[in-house]
Amino acid sequence: MHMTRPGQTRALIIGAGIAGLQAALDIANSGYEVVLVDRLPSVGGHMAQLSETFPTLDCSQCILTPRTVEVGHHPRIRLYTYSELTGLQGEAGAFTATIRRRAAYVRWDLCTGCGLCQSKCPSRVPAEFEGLLGERRAIYTLSPQAVPNKPVIDREHCRYFALGRCRVCERLCPVGAIDYEQQDQVVEEPVGAVIVATGYQLLPLARLPEYGGGAVPDVIDGLQFERLLSASGPTAGMVRRPSDGRVPKRVVFIQCAGSRDPERGQPYCSKFCCMYTAKHALLYRHRVRDGQAIVFYIDIRAAGKGYEEFVQRAMDEERVLYLRGKVSKVFRDGDQVMVWGTDTLSGRNVEVAADLVVLAPAALPDPSQRDLARVLGLTIGEDGFMEERDPQLAPVDTPRPGVFVAGAAAGPKDIPETVAQASAAAARVLSLFSRWEREVQVQVQADGCR
Repeated sequence: MHMTRPGQTRALIIGAGIAGLQAALDIANSGYEVVLVDRLPSVGGHMAQLSETFPTLDCSQCILTPRTVEVGHHPRIRLYTYSELTGLQGEAGAFTATIRRRAAYVRWDLCTGCGLCQSKCPSRVPAEFEGLLGERRAIYTLSPQAVPNKPVIDREHCRYFALGRCRVCERLCPVGAIDYEQQDQVVEEPVGAVIVATGYQLLPLARLPEYGGGAVPDVIDGLQFERLLSASGPTAGMVRRPSDGRVPKRVVFIQCAGSRDPERGQPYCSKFCCMYTAKHALLYRHRVRDGQAIVFYIDIRAAGKGYEEFVQRAMDEERVLYLRGKVSKVFRDGDQVMVWGTDTLSGRNVEVAADLVVLAPAALPDPSQRDLARVLGLTIGEDGFMEERDPQLAPVDTPRPGVFVAGAAAGPKDIPETVAQASAAAARVLSLFSRWEREVQVQVQADGCR
């Protein structure tokens, strides 16, 4: 990369999950300004939804919250939540980023985050943050620990926008922060380098017809089970079936639901599913001591520090039953969920009557990733993830100079690998900024000698 003049020492980070947060703090704590953009109303990504993390079973919020709070108050980080990047012009050191900030219909400069508007809103809809297992209001924050702790109005479900009446939140707001006339805002930010940290989503259950296609109430995905396990979730940490609230006495966990399936799913391994399934089974046994946990797996991929020992702990200490085989069909039968599969070690067909089935769906690139790639001028692989310039020797570089990638934007990764790669991307940005500052010093010295 050749620079004809010193570059702008200011970074843009797209995505405020754990990868974006780590990169932002690394760069900001090194003395440089950061523009952090996320399409959700608050930061934290999927890690904010987790109960505990493997293999240590540390509280996810205990690890994450100090970082989200630091990002929210850092003097060198400009935070654009509920926003998206719509354009990036220029070259490394001289980019102009165009950011569209969606209308929240709440003036965040006035809002104190008291929560009164949310407590009285009459509209209730399924909460995305709770995996649709809980409810939220039409005016909401993602969670009680949200950063920034400012609500947004869901225009689609707001009675005022739908029917022209209600305005309860406006009447109750003590500081007059509700603004139904608020419009989207478009801003431009000069930056020198970009880090893409857009994360992942799970394969929708509707695309897994053999497992009920999302139509069986007691068949849920891994993130939904995380919310059932979480003390801040819809059941306050009690494992209860979505259909009737009963405590399930037999839970079947199905790995590789859509992963490693080139015919109907994704051909690649989603990498972290073996570990979070072991965590789920172990935590379920902690909460329901007389419950039975059964895991169907193809093979176990636990390559990480303490990972294999963690899986073995679930088997030995918590008596989780692992069956090597593929599940062919899941369906409702009365008040139970029937699981038909094959134990490939014994060659026998297996039929299990379960109270709850938890799937480990394939990890997919964020749905906005293809559009973002076009905006950034980057390439997308066959799997939909961002392509690196060199996966072996430049794993955080992209083909476009000055643009880097971190975390699950380039493929499924667990939290430790994501954090390490985020710091690696931040280091690449800092090396550019350091070089450009030296160029400024050289120019100043040269001008002074004339």
